[in-house]
Amino acid sequence: MVSGCLSAKSTQSIDPPLLFKGKHVKSSQDVPPHVRAERGKRPDSDYSAYETDKSSQDVGPQWDNQRKVPYGMPQSWGGHVISRSDRHALMVQPPLATVYPVLKAHPRVPDGARPSSWDELETSESNFPSDSDHSSTLTSGWRGSQSEEETVTNNDTDEEVICDVCSQAAAAKTCLTCNSSFCELDVRQHYTVKSLRRHLLTDACEEVEAKRCLHYKKPLDVFCRTDQMQICRICALGYHKGHDLTSLRPHSARSQISVEGESENLEQRGKVVPPPGQISFPSVEPDSVTLRWGSPVGLDGPKRFRIKWSSLMKEGGSLVIKDFYKVEINNLQFGQKYFFSVATEDNDGNLSEWVTASVTTELPAPKHLSKGHSEATALSLKWTRGDNMEGTPHQYLINVTSPGKEPLAIHTEDCYKKFSDLQPDTEYTISVSTLLGGQCSQPVSITIHTEPCFREVLSMIGLEDQYDNKLTLSSVLEIDLSDAAGDKLERTKCLPETMLKELMMLNTNARSVRHLFGDGSNAVNPLDVAVALFLCSDGFLQQDIVLKMALCQYAVPLLLPIHETREITLMLWSMREIVRTFRPSNQAFRKISCEERLALSVIPLVSFVRLGRTNLSKSLILNKLLSNTQQCHDTFYHRHMIGGNVPRRVSEGLVEISWYLPCGNRNIDKFTEPLAVANLRGDIRAFDKQFSFLCQTSSVVYIFCMESEADYFKKLEGKDVKANVILVSSGQGNTLVLKMMKMRPSLKTTNLSQKKKTETELTKFIQESISKMLENCSNKVCVAQMAENARCCGILVDEDSDECQSARRNVSKITAGIADASGFKDKQLTLQGHLWKALSWVETEYWRLRKAGNQNVEVYRKSLKIKEEELRRKQLRFDMTAAMSSFLHGVVTSEVQRCYFLKWLEMDLDDRVRDQVSTLQDQYKELRQTFPKDMEAIAEVGKQISVVSLRLGHFFRECGQLFECVSYLPEYSRQRKTVERLPALFAQMLLDGFPLELVDGDTANIPMKWITEVLTELHHIMQSNSKLKVIAILGAESSGKSTLLNNMFGVRFAVGKGACTRGAFLQLIVVGNDARQELGCDCIVIIDTEGLKPHQTAQDDHSHERDKEVASLAVGLSDAVIVCVSGDDSSQRDVLEMALHAWTRLEVVGRKPQCHFVQTNMCEIPAVGKKKGKEVLELLLKIIQKDTRMKEANITTISDVMEVDSDTLLWHIPPIWRGSPPMAPLSDDYSETVQALKKRLIKALKKRHERRDLIHLITQVESVWTAPCRKRSIVF
Repeated sequence: MVSGCLSAKSTQSIDPPLLFKGKHVKSSQDVPPHVRAERGKRPDSDYSAYETDKSSQDVGPQWDNQRKVPYGMPQSWGGHVISRSDRHALMVQPPLATVYPVLKAHPRVPDGARPSSWDELETSESNFPSDSDHSSTLTSGWRGSQSEEETVTNNDTDEEVICDVCSQAAAAKTCLTCNSSFCELDVRQHYTVKSLRRHLLTDACEEVEAKRCLHYKKPLDVFCRTDQMQICRICALGYHKGHDLTSLRPHSARSQISVEGESENLEQRGKVVPPPGQISFPSVEPDSVTLRWGSPVGLDGPKRFRIKWSSLMKEGGSLVIKDFYKVEINNLQFGQKYFFSVATEDNDGNLSEWVTASVTTELPAPKHLSKGHSEATALSLKWTRGDNMEGTPHQYLINVTSPGKEPLAIHTEDCYKKFSDLQPDTEYTISVSTLLGGQCSQPVSITIHTEPCFREVLSMIGLEDQYDNKLTLSSVLEIDLSDAAGDKLERTKCLPETMLKELMMLNTNARSVRHLFGDGSNAVNPLDVAVALFLCSDGFLQQDIVLKMALCQYAVPLLLPIHETREITLMLWSMREIVRTFRPSNQAFRKISCEERLALSVIPLVSFVRLGRTNLSKSLILNKLLSNTQQCHDTFYHRHMIGGNVPRRVSEGLVEISWYLPCGNRNIDKFTEPLAVANLRGDIRAFDKQFSFLCQTSSVVYIFCMESEADYFKKLEGKDVKANVILVSSGQGNTLVLKMMKMRPSLKTTNLSQKKKTETELTKFIQESISKMLENCSNKVCVAQMAENARCCGILVDEDSDECQSARRNVSKITAGIADASGFKDKQLTLQGHLWKALSWVETEYWRLRKAGNQNVEVYRKSLKIKEEELRRKQLRFDMTAAMSSFLHGVVTSEVQRCYFLKWLEMDLDDRVRDQVSTLQDQYKELRQTFPKDMEAIAEVGKQISVVSLRLGHFFRECGQLFECVSYLPEYSRQRKTVERLPALFAQMLLDGFPLELVDGDTANIPMKWITEVLTELHHIMQSNSKLKVIAILGAESSGKSTLLNNMFGVRFAVGKGACTRGAFLQLIVVGNDARQELGCDCIVIIDTEGLKPHQTAQDDHSHERDKEVASLAVGLSDAVIVCVSGDDSSQRDVLEMALHAWTRLEVVGRKPQCHFVQTNMCEIPAVGKKKGKEVLELLLKIIQKDTRMKEANITTISDVMEVDSDTLLWHIPPIWRGSPPMAPLSDDYSETVQALKKRLIKALKKRHERRDLIHLITQVESVWTAPCRKRSIVF
């Protein structure tokens, strides 16, 4: 027998604790391995030579320079289980089967000598029992290390113990780690060598507890050559049965009991009590193990079993159970090898042979694995330690896999890891395991889809050039081939263009054009397109997009992620223009509505977020929550909509906001008070900044999560969260539970509901909980107030730019002193007072000659010119007011700052006069409905509206009057130079989307000099490429004319409560280069006119004729005319008659525009009452035949005044809302009909072959406006 080493047959090995050099022993087979190299020197030698020579390359330990510990020795001896050939690599391998004491030579036999009894035992090895019925399983792991050297006194040694090294001197100490005894000389290594000082020493003894079997506490008196280990006799008959065995005990009187005899006794007992079946482990946890075993064969009746367990580190326990075959053992240590033994026990207490098995308890897995920073080629992960791992040194093993890529393993000691050099737009699965002592825990995994390269996404949808050169409103409103041809673009790169055009026309299906989102790698989520559009648009287009989205009842961006810079922006400026009307419960009984700018409305904010992935569609539940009707409106885009299941690439981290606004009808309203609702796209673990912002600004935050994810919230414990936090957790069986969660002083959850099984039940309960919150909600906020919270969270605010803030400060100088609109106009807009009205009358009279009587026309006109000059000089007596000085300073600046200035001024003025104008507008509407023939009262309220109104147009009008007087100013004065720049600035403003007042609504006059100069400058800006065609609209008051034009062409005529068009305004739409040849023009001019008012009382100043004169001007300039009619047959007849009178003046200019009649507000007219085109033609013909003035003008048929197509003459426009505003969605029929009408109008323009440009338009304006002077037979 070779003592002290393992045979080559062994499949397992135990590395020696330390290798020495320079010493030799008498026989290398009879001494412990770690001292064999020291046998060459005698006691008088210098023991300093025993220290390891670090310069040796062939013998000696391998060292880790960072850890300062030797490689190549077991952990229990202070080393690491790492291959010597690759000591820097992490070798994750299962622990060895069993660690037993190291074999040693017999303590009493000199080197090379053995008692004859050994030979006798060796010759009888074949007589060991081999009963095939015996079955046991035993596995084990490494023995735990000793932390400090310890000396244990043992006085039970009756006989002298010989040193295992020299085999001559008496042993003084026994090493329980080496399982060897040492004399006074040889034991000194354990005091001088660093790695041996940790071994456990005791007084010399022949047998101690540590030298017994770890399982049965029997002496290790048998050596298994097969497994190269010392075992007890019971183990020899069990797991090692049939192996190559030999006895280690000397042949003495004390050990005459043969192995064969004991075998026979064990077999005899085994036959009496059958052993249990094999042990299995159905469940293994870090602190518990469940074991199961089979029923004993041949044993009937009740069965009793004795169970024992222990580990390598500590004693275990035992118990006896009856008629159970499964037991759970708790309170175990994680990552430890445990040995379990089960034996059958009969009624007499006799035991069967033990069936054994071992298992290692799991290591606690890491927790709270989440994604931190993420981009196209890099990301970071963070996690927390597993349970009870604090204070235990351990590491982590990270595995990174991705389809088609080579897996990667990473070792780290930190709870944070950053990954780089990743592929954009690629899915990675990353798992993290706890690593301790060569053992790994179960992995926790996360699947992450790296963000695509932002520029690549933009390129895919055709916006690669617009990120640096932002889209503008004028570029979006361009008429292109799709408008000219009437076909929808079906390429992926046309997605943004198509979505924008559909949105500008208030198409409720703008986000989900079915044929555009397709399948495969080119599929795009509509939210990605929306985010890309915002990132590629300037601030003014963003504002217009948000306004249109709000009208479509779409959620709008609150926090916009910017992937290029890894920043987040609060979209406050973009939401500034949203104004909505609603009726809260406290004003419902008075039937008073509130009209507010939503960015300034102080209302509760309710936020919805998610943790991890859930089966619920959060956005779908929100849509049900916000919809008043049974038919759910898709306010928030969700996975069940077209393209909604396409993975989001650039919209993760987006926070959207929408509003619930009551109408005052409790049978309809779900909430009686207004509230805002926010929705975070993505996992809150990846978007902590957005989540923190919502927790600070919201009244309530609802968190959708799975029950298994609830541990995440432990890290929120103690945080100051202003919002109430409610968990909506999904459990087994799709059950849903709402829990209130409090963070301070400690984390606490309280159930708010019983388990819900359907989304309908959940939605109803959320509605009830929000309603209760609204009753006593003190935490209210407006979007404008959120800006400060955003800055504290490191979030940008879109209106913090220098241009925007400078423009706002300039506007505040103008509006700060506005207490009364009428008084402000008298003091600050001095050129629009009585002098302006007198001037307007003189200029109009110059062409109308109403008061000329029998005077000579030339003399009369000359007197009017003299009077005009006198009035102009009186105007110049007024100094430049502070308000107009600030206004000019605001417009004579950079283009961007000028646009900000005009927008701020427009919104600020509207906020200051909205309530007063709105009240008067309600009175005006009520008078027209209740007393339609009381024209004096109606006219009086109309004048009051004009007096209290103060809009941006009043400042534009003042600029026009300044320019009319510029010729009277000193030639080289600074004021004159500034005023002379105004036409060019206003021409550019026309291109930027601002309307230009063509006819003054208060004086019914056209400032010809001002209009001429502005349009001339516009002609020059367009480089003389200003061929144009004109579309105008006529119709009754409040018939939806301005709204129709805005929705059809995306223009910005004033609409809303309190906004009523007076006079005429024009806006310019540029035609794209690709469509100019087909349309035959470079731009299209849109003219919006004042509503026609029949049966007005005559006024001395002829103001009652203003609407007719404006209508005639619009018709005379147009290529196509839209006539809006509504109401009953009598009112329709009045409007049609007034429209025909406008055509009678066209004989002077010789033009016949194509006409389209539009019947609006069709909800109140039954289908049988809707007129057809032929009926309208018959009605028009009757009016012509009965009107004497038309007979005098030789107008006998419709074709004498207009071009008509009986098939497309009349259009029925459905109601714009599908239900009761403000929560009613837009009607799909309305948007479809409006789009069809637009296509028809553009098709009509193609047939108009007249060539004219802006210079010709100027001439035509003057010609049509002065027509009555040359043909006075037609009088209105």
